[in-house]
Amino acid sequence: MQVMRIGALWGAAFVALMLVACSGSPKPKMVEMPANPGTVTLRSVWSTTLPTVKFAMQPRVAGTQLALAASDGSVVVLDAPTGKEVWKAKLASGLSAGPGFDGQTLAVMTSGNELVALRQGKELWRQRITSHTLTPPLVAGQRVFVLGGDRTVWAFDGLTGRRLWQQPRSGEALVLRQPGLLAAVGDTLVVGISGKLAGLNPLTGSMRWETSIASPRGTNDVERLVDLVSPAARVDDVVCARAFQAAIGCVNANRGNLVWTKYSSGSLGITGNDERLFSVDGDGALQAWSRLDGEKLWSVSWLRGRQSVAPVHANGLVLVGDASGNLHMFTASEGKLLGRAFTDPSGLVSAPIQVGNTLIAVAASGKVFGWALPN
Repeated sequence: MQVMRIGALWGAAFVALMLVACSGSPKPKMVEMPANPGTVTLRSVWSTTLPTVKFAMQPRVAGTQLALAASDGSVVVLDAPTGKEVWKAKLASGLSAGPGFDGQTLAVMTSGNELVALRQGKELWRQRITSHTLTPPLVAGQRVFVLGGDRTVWAFDGLTGRRLWQQPRSGEALVLRQPGLLAAVGDTLVVGISGKLAGLNPLTGSMRWETSIASPRGTNDVERLVDLVSPAARVDDVVCARAFQAAIGCVNANRGNLVWTKYSSGSLGITGNDERLFSVDGDGALQAWSRLDGEKLWSVSWLRGRQSVAPVHANGLVLVGDASGNLHMFTASEGKLLGRAFTDPSGLVSAPIQVGNTLIAVAASGKVFGWALPN
């Protein structure tokens, strides 16, 4: 009965969120896109193609190796600077989340709620999870961690798949159908649970601290959704994250104290450097914040309505991909447009990722792009 109840809640969440999207305020009208100044260009160094990617696949990097996954169960590890294949595998079932990767073990979630671990293209083990999962597994410290759709956290032995501990969580009726926050900061497992950032002991699952970035508000379950979403922006021990349609805030993951929190209506994860954070707001505008205190520094309003993915900060640039396949490049200091590259009409599935001096992006069509970043 418990599994059926969770499944029903997930279905209700999806329908409710679709209703909100359809019945809410109209989408911002797009304004004309500025001409490409061409001050900065991206030079293609390699490209490859995966099968179609229909979930918010977030590439994972370990050293110079890049792990990718596709909806049909394909997984591949590439050498990021060259795009050369290191190993690949094909699972019989489709995927809902992943990959997690530490350079040796790669983990994915199947659409049948199974956690599968692979190494060098060979399946090591698989374990069934009791709730649908959209958050990529985390592979760290010879363990594999999973954040379930019901906010339960699991830990498994990375080599054998033996379950080490389980941390259940009860709370709000609905949870968000997009990847949540699961990361390692020092010797602490950092997890987004509703509008809170929690620090767990990765050896036992015991709670070390729990800090609220946003509190649920509203008159119904949909309006009260404040799940933390990925990606997050980390510098040293401070993790900054977005709470869905509610706030952006920063927490010291060593001490568990809140640094600051500010209202923000967006639904996508954030990026940043040691001075600034960058987000795409609910209307699509690119916004810069002071990492120190959360004050707004600048914004790019003409991106409104272009259905951007989360931004990425790389080599002093802020890069944002939109639904039409454009990748816009701005200065981190003031938001000045420097250049634009085209990816694929299907649009990017998630924020691009930087590996050394290479920028990598994946389109929903399965096309993978590797560009040399300007110094």
